[in-house]
Amino acid sequence: MAQLKKLADFVPRFWRDDRLPFIEARYLADGRSACYDRHAHQTFSIGAIITGESSFVIDSAEHRVQAGSVVIINPGRVHACNPVDELPWSYCMLYVDAAWLGALQQELGQQGETGFHAYATVVSEEPALFEGMLALYETLVDPDQDLMARQGAVIDYFSEMHRHLQPAPVELRTENNKLQLAADFIHAHCTQELNLDDIAAHAGLSASYLFRAFKKQYGMTPHAYLVNRRVQYAQEQLKRGVSIADAAVEAGFADQAHLQRVFKRLLSATPGQYQA
Repeated sequence: MAQLKKLADFVPRFWRDDRLPFIEARYLADGRSACYDRHAHQTFSIGAIITGESSFVIDSAEHRVQAGSVVIINPGRVHACNPVDELPWSYCMLYVDAAWLGALQQELGQQGETGFHAYATVVSEEPALFEGMLALYETLVDPDQDLMARQGAVIDYFSEMHRHLQPAPVELRTENNKLQLAADFIHAHCTQELNLDDIAAHAGLSASYLFRAFKKQYGMTPHAYLVNRRVQYAQEQLKRGVSIADAAVEAGFADQAHLQRVFKRLLSATPGQYQA
């Protein structure tokens, strides 16, 4: 029994509720075996380091984060969080739909265009953000909490978070339009076989310029971005109850084994663990 519990500590736990489709949670009790390649999410992501410490890389900057730290990841920002010298660490993450959060920002008085506005902060040591996030996670996973309690807890926490975080300057929110066209094309056609020439033609760029500029802008090559997006697509299918084998094929992977390898590399979890 003790051995099973010890093994379970290394297994990530995911939480979802179909009635709250705009938020998802993840918890890992022992992150020593968790190793992530650089990747990005469509969602806004926020995480709390509960125990130990780890290395958090976002764009080109590395941060050492420890118990009490909160990491803030805007949609599309390339990042990775990995153990330090095999030291134990635990964390929980929340993944929030950017459109939902953008609407909340507007209600809270965010000025400018509608839609999600990025935050400038990438690491916070604010106790209210850390303790509030743990309390929210406990509310979400508590089977005794009803839907209204969970809804209220989500709104309350992200309203408080918005008051603590500074918006990113406009220049950090503005991307090269042609590169954005390329990223959007990859996003829309991720399940198809793509090549640099097709993507570059859609964006009005040469293939060589696209490759160099895309890597500089997004922190990953167009191919890595495509693979990352295919994993996201597979996640969407798995949440709908699609089998792992079918999700792999639908997302553009060669087979289930291919999806398993890439999924584990990017998310440090298997498709089966995510779907469960």
